[in-house]
Amino acid sequence: MATLILVRVALLIAFSVFLTLILGFGLPSALNLIARSCGFPEASVTECIVLMYALFVIYVAMPRLPRGTVKVDGKSVFITGCDSGFGHALAKHLHKLGFTVFAACLFKDGEGAKDLENLHSEKLKVVQMDVCSEEQVAQALQFVIANLENPEKGLWAVVNNAGISTFGEVEFTTMDTYKQVSEVNLWGTIRVTKAFLPLIRRARGRVVNVASMYGRMGNSLRSPYCVSKYGVEAFSDCLRHEMKAWGVKVSVIEPGNFIVATGILTRNIVTSTAEKLWKEAPPGVQEDYGKAHFEQYMALMRSYCNSGQRETEPVLDDITDAITSKWPYTRYNPMEPHWWMRMQVMTHLPGAISDRLYF
Repeated sequence: MATLILVRVALLIAFSVFLTLILGFGLPSALNLIARSCGFPEASVTECIVLMYALFVIYVAMPRLPRGTVKVDGKSVFITGCDSGFGHALAKHLHKLGFTVFAACLFKDGEGAKDLENLHSEKLKVVQMDVCSEEQVAQALQFVIANLENPEKGLWAVVNNAGISTFGEVEFTTMDTYKQVSEVNLWGTIRVTKAFLPLIRRARGRVVNVASMYGRMGNSLRSPYCVSKYGVEAFSDCLRHEMKAWGVKVSVIEPGNFIVATGILTRNIVTSTAEKLWKEAPPGVQEDYGKAHFEQYMALMRSYCNSGQRETEPVLDDITDAITSKWPYTRYNPMEPHWWMRMQVMTHLPGAISDRLYF
């Protein structure tokens, strides 16, 4: 793992040096030529390039600036998907900071829920809720209202964290799978937000939606997940514009690869998903793609099982900032440098260039 980190650092440095050379020599020369043809002085072009690059370096290298902190006392937060992963860790983290936490778990008798209940704290309340169920969301809302210290002051924040993931090429993925993933990741987020928004508006609080880097860029084998997370991004943008008049701030968290930290993908999951994909694929698709091609991609997915960051802290820190900062960011990118660079390239450069680089 240490060797892999060193390789990534070396690649990041090499990319920075390459970018510096391009910006320092090639781009100014080209722009000076354009400037001369347009009648502008050459010096201004070079100065602008230097300024732009300096701002880029500052943006990437500078630590997060303090932007004021709201008082935690008397504030409550509702978090979905607290059975495991980010949600479970976040419930404990915010509880330790002094928030009253309503931790929604899919399984009330599951290990995650029991672990939270074993804290025996009046400020951490576990509620059973399936984000796909209108009835259970409504019941959770009533539970929160009944247990708020002052319902008239509302609920400070809702964190839509509940989510599921899967993989598979488009022709191997059934429509039921697409619907199931979006039902949790997208419609679940919208369902919970709509239910709790009156309380959030009353508190002039926060909505924090956990999306993904795959809500900003596509990738092979990930279309069901990408579709749902792109939807979360769009929903969050629309909601942010609407909520500005109410003083409610909406933030999106875009985690990178946290497979090891969350255990969201294991070799057993890959094996069972692979069997399901092949079994449900139409005979013509099986014949056209072939078993060798299919197994090659499944081996690729197995190789991801031990990849990614090993701690959840980067995501917890960003969600905490979105909840407690007086001026939270619109988007947070807790991810490794090479994923951040890839996301910038794929979202800002023409598709012909990014496709050439990554596919």
